[in-house]
Amino acid sequence: MEKPEIPEKTDKMDQTEKSELSAAKKAVGFNQTKKAVESKSAKKIFAASDADERFLLQVKRLCEAAPLEIDFGLTKKELGLACRLEVGCAVCAVLE
Repeated sequence: MEKPEIPEKTDKMDQTEKSELSAAKKAVGFNQTKKAVESKSAKKIFAASDADERFLLQVKRLCEAAPLEIDFGLTKKELGLACRLEVGCAVCAVLE
């Protein structure tokens, strides 16, 4: 099986995108995100660029099957803040 390619860190999200993510209904964490993708209620995935590579590969494989867009533009700390959490977050899904 060929190893999926993980993109390099992308440009940071602008403030408008962060506020949209903050206000959106979302699933936070891998298990909730996985359930949202499998139930087809996710419309976009955000994954932290500084998360463990093995973890990012799992997220990428999950989203390739859907297919869903993955945004790697934030760090765990930034993604946690955008999700209104007091801790970092490796992955979240914006729900429909």
